[in-house]
Amino acid sequence: MADYLETAAEEVPPKSTPADVEHRWHSYVGNRIPWYVRGIWLFFWLYAVYYTIVYLFPALQIEIVSPP
Repeated sequence: MADYLETAAEEVPPKSTPADVEHRWHSYVGNRIPWYVRGIWLFFWLYAVYYTIVYLFPALQIEIVSPP
């Protein structure tokens, strides 16, 4: 633990920083997605599929058969 403070990242040039020294300054924390955000995304994708089937496909068939 004593060498933790003795070996600062500022003392070593960035190009030659060893992996163990560089690792000390990185801590990654995952974040859990709330249930309501998942619900919003689910609703969005269900509505996108509904919209595509009900409105886009019929309009495309009319446009392809008789273009403007």
